[in-house]
Amino acid sequence: MARHARLYSRMWLVIASGAAEPLFYLFSVGVGIGGLIGTVPGPAGHPVPYREFVAPGLLAVSALNGALNDSTFNVYGRLKFDKLYDCVLATPLGAQDVALSEIGWAVFRGILYSVPFLIVMASMGLIASPWAVLALPGAALVSFATAAVGVTLTTYMTTWQDFDYVMLVAVPLFLFSGTFYPLTVYPHVIEVIVEWTPLYQGVVILRDLVLGVPGPDLLWRAAYLAALGAAGLSVAGRRFATLLLV
Repeated sequence: MARHARLYSRMWLVIASGAAEPLFYLFSVGVGIGGLIGTVPGPAGHPVPYREFVAPGLLAVSALNGALNDSTFNVYGRLKFDKLYDCVLATPLGAQDVALSEIGWAVFRGILYSVPFLIVMASMGLIASPWAVLALPGAALVSFATAAVGVTLTTYMTTWQDFDYVMLVAVPLFLFSGTFYPLTVYPHVIEVIVEWTPLYQGVVILRDLVLGVPGPDLLWRAAYLAALGAAGLSVAGRRFATLLLV
């Protein structure tokens, strides 16, 4: 993680450009289109202004984007081409340490994406409750689940083209996880499927916190993301051991 921090300190524009993308969606969709839509049903069916509905969902997307970018493409490059982990394993560190540090760095990058987004939300008056202080830990939880799954899947990749499958999943998650509109617009079968996706859990957690209507269901949603992250961390450690300690 210290190595990555030193590297990215000279490549800060990479972080800045990634953090800016959800902000563009907030201004164009949340503010622009929101001015035409007015209000939409929010948590518990209460109407909320559209931009206040969209902003927490895009915060979850920021956390996902930051973690996904680093835990997939970058890990693959370091594993297959830079041979960084072969050097790491020449030290007292082990394969599980490699998995933990890569996931930890991806979570940190997700937080780096989330902090400026939260600052912009606050400056625009889109934070409606003191419960929003838990939004950053909630975003970190989204990043943790994303990073753990991303690193695990990357250990199975054999070519760059395999990442087309990652995008095939990531883009629908972004579009259909309740980020831009309530799930009630879907047929019931689709609604049930979306309700079990990890990004949707993050969107609900952050939206309820930012809008100030947290309920007990947030606990099992958080547990779902934590369990997904823990499972990914365990499998990723074993996969690195299989690939590197042979």
